[in-house]
Amino acid sequence: MQQKITPNVWFDGNAREAVDYYTSVFPDSQISATTHYPLTADQGLADFQQNLAGKELTIEFSLGSLRFIAINAGPEFSFTEAVSFAITCKDQAEIDYYWEKLSAVPEAEQCGWCKDRFGLSWQIVPENMGELMQRSNAYAHLMQMKKLIIKDF
Repeated sequence: MQQKITPNVWFDGNAREAVDYYTSVFPDSQISATTHYPLTADQGLADFQQNLAGKELTIEFSLGSLRFIAINAGPEFSFTEAVSFAITCKDQAEIDYYWEKLSAVPEAEQCGWCKDRFGLSWQIVPENMGELMQRSNAYAHLMQMKKLIIKDF
């Protein structure tokens, strides 16, 4: 079945670097298509985008079975914590793996949320999070954590 909704993520001129990084972190990932900016302004390239001439415009890629499109643009827009991607992990080892690979901004860490070197926010959570939150004092424990530690619930 074709994916009906595809997240598009805007990067400040470093989409290729980001996509190469994400596809190295997530198993079963791949780049499927790339489009490029025109080579000259005569082909419709705006003055403010002249530095992107010939570079990748969009990069279609998948992380596992989820398709994304990376847009290689400028500094007009940036990521905020208002949008994040959740990674459901089977055990502590998987949580540790993704945390090590994606957490690059220690001051942004809280309750299993981290921010990567491109500014994108991730929630790295155990697959039994609902069950863990039913335990006594779970919320209090959660609020004290940066990376989630399953045994501490």
